[in-house]
This record gives sequence, structure tokens and C-alpha cells, in this order.
Amino acid sequence: MAAGSGTKAAERLYDMVVFGASGFTGQFVVEEVARAAAAAAGRAPALRRGRGARPGEGGEGDRGLRCAGKATLGAEVGVLLCDVSDAGSLAAMAKQTRLVLNCVGPYRFFGEPVVEACVENGASCIDISGEPQFLEGMYLKYNEKAAEKGVYVIGSCGFDSIPADMGVLYTRDKLKGTLTAVESFLSVKSGPEGVCVHDGTWNSAVYGLSDEDSLRQLRKKIGYAPVPVVGAKLKKRGFLFYNREFKEYSVPFMGSDASVVKRTQRYLHTELQETPVQYGAYVNVGGLGSVIKLMFAGMLFLLLVKFNFGRKLLTKYPEFFSGGRFTKKGPTQKQMDGTSFTMTFFGEGYSEGQDPQSGKPNVKICTEVKGPEPGYVATPIAMVQAAVSLLEDAASLPKRGGVYSPGAAFSKTKLIDRLNKCGVEFSVISKPEV
Repeated sequence: MAAGSGTKAAERLYDMVVFGASGFTGQFVVEEVARAAAAAAGRAPALRRGRGARPGEGGEGDRGLRCAGKATLGAEVGVLLCDVSDAGSLAAMAKQTRLVLNCVGPYRFFGEPVVEACVENGASCIDISGEPQFLEGMYLKYNEKAAEKGVYVIGSCGFDSIPADMGVLYTRDKLKGTLTAVESFLSVKSGPEGVCVHDGTWNSAVYGLSDEDSLRQLRKKIGYAPVPVVGAKLKKRGFLFYNREFKEYSVPFMGSDASVVKRTQRYLHTELQETPVQYGAYVNVGGLGSVIKLMFAGMLFLLLVKFNFGRKLLTKYPEFFSGGRFTKKGPTQKQMDGTSFTMTFFGEGYSEGQDPQSGKPNVKICTEVKGPEPGYVATPIAMVQAAVSLLEDAASLPKRGGVYSPGAAFSKTKLIDRLNKCGVEFSVISKPEV
């Protein structure tokens, strides 16, 4: 994890800087950077915090007032003071590092100045955004400039959407033949303390769902080439259905997974001539009681996000409107310790030698990605290992810089191996014969 060779890398003081290190999620990312550094060096790292940068200070939108920079191994961790509203401080940060880990959201409000500073000043940048409008907006505005500068901007490198995006690629690589369609089902298990998420994620959802028209307009502007359907067309499921595999009800997953996977598949098809995989993302919600509660909360949420006063209510009282799932304090350590996720992938395709353009799929596969609590344990692991892959697997990244989804950037790297070693585990569950 030390700075790479070459003049450009040698000129920069830090390998990576965690922007927003004193925010709720940022503090967990700093701890994960320290663990990764310790594992690489085989010793405990020395971490120094800036004055007043106490754990838990500020929210996810604390505007990145503190950044922790990890210098080459063996050096003490530095603290940079900068603010997302101060372009000069962002430029100064970007000039000192090879890579910025941006933890300051909602990204629709605070994300672009960081991307711009990184691209202009030759630093790569990754984030943990689950906001398609931000992710695709950055592609439209900065893809060409990032390519010119030879830097990589890689969004959604947390729980949104590394398990889904890399899980589809893992499933494809484990199938002997041609994978043409995958459905994933997310299950989140909690202990007696229940599940809780910091309200920064809630706020991102409130503003994202209230502005879906802008996302449609943005996609028209980008003018995406349609991704061809290879093999049998994957049927869209209804808004609510009983899942026999899991013996509970499932609904479509409202996060960024489906849009991120589609961007990856479009890239792999157009740039690398790989067979595109169709994808559907779902989440298991439990029995009938859970469904009734979810339907009621969901209808109220969708009604309120349409109006300005409704959005104010939702962001002011997240705990009330989410039934205690989202709070301004975030989860306790006990809640995080008792929570885990499993994402199960059901893939179908065509055996070797069989033409995917004719006949029905004749081979199936089931894989799984398992991990600890998604938001503040798995997300920092995914983000930090993505950062390590970007710095250490440089020869396996796309040849040009640019704005990429995780699968597009990391499909040839050792990211899955790295995640497996850190507790986000990819495995094959069943591989029936043709």
C-alpha cells in the first residue's frame, strides 16, 4: 500500500485521503484504512485525529471538515482541514494524494466539488454513493476530462453496489458456459437489538425519489446505447411476490444496484465485447405482517416526498416515519454486531457450445455474497479494498481513466479475492449439471 513508483506518485504525500473522516460513516472508513494498513505492514498503525475530530462528530453531510490522509506505510497519519464549500481547500487536498475516498453525502449536494477537484488536480476518487442521479451525472460531466487526466472516478464502492455488481461478475465467471440473466435477493438479519441506519442514507433516498424526472432527463442527455438482450428475456416480477426459495415475500430493491449493474454490463459489452447479463434486484421482506407494515410506510413515504413540506417532515423526523429504522444517531455497536447480510444470486444461461441466441437456457447456477452489517462494517471494507485494488492492481484497470462503475473498473483486478479475505465472502452455493 506504499506509494507506487514513478514521478507522479512520488510527488504526492499520501496514497489515500479519507474525505469526511469525522462524519458518521467516515470514522468507520478511517478505522478500516488503519486495519488494512496494519495487515499490510504486520503491525498496529499510529492514527492521529485532528483537534475535536471525535468519533461520531458531524453527520454524513458534515461537509468533510476533516480528512485523514494515509501516508506511505510507517509514517504517522496526517490530518488535513478542508471544506466542501471551499474549492481551494479541496484542490490542496487533491494535489497531495493519489486517491480520495469521499465519504461526504448526500452526494447530490456535496459530491461534485470533490470529483471536480480530484479530476482537475490529477487524483483518483471513489465514493459510496447509492444515488444514480449523482453517479450518472458525474459520468456525463467528467468522464472525458478524467480520461484525459488519466484518473479514475469510481462511484458506489460501498454496500451500494459492490456486492451486487461484483456478485454478477463472480456468478458469470463461475458458470461454465454463457451467463445471460441473474436475479439477486438480499436478506438482512438482525440480532435482538434490531437494525438501524444513520439518517444520511434516509435523506439521500428522500431527495432521490423526489427528483426522478431529472434522472430520466439526464439519461436522455447521455444517450445510452441500449444493452442487447442475449438469451431468454428475463421477466420482470411484480411489486410484491411470494418467494418460494426463501418462503417469504420479496419486493424490488430500491437502491442503485440495478442501474449500476446495467452500466457495468453496457461497458463490458461495448468496450470488451463481453456477453451482457440481464439483471433484476430484489429484497426479502418477511411474512405478511412485515409486508403490511412496509406497504403502509412505503405509501406514506412516496406521498410525502412529492411535496416540499413532506420532505421537510421526512428529513426532520426520520425515526418516526421509518418505524425506528433510520435515526439521527445511527446504529449502536450492539446493533452492528448483531446484523449481517446475504445476497443470493440465481443465474441462468447456456452451456458451452450452445448458442445463447437460440433455444431456452439450459444451465443454472446459484451463488452468494455474505458479509457483516452492510452500512458501517461491510461498506468501509468494500470501499477500502476497492481503494487498495485501484492503487495496487493498476495494470488490471481499464486502460483509460474515466468515470466508472465498480464492475467496469475492477472486473480484471483482485478485488473479489481481497474482499473474501476481509469478511465479505463470495461463494458458489449450487452448480447443477446441464
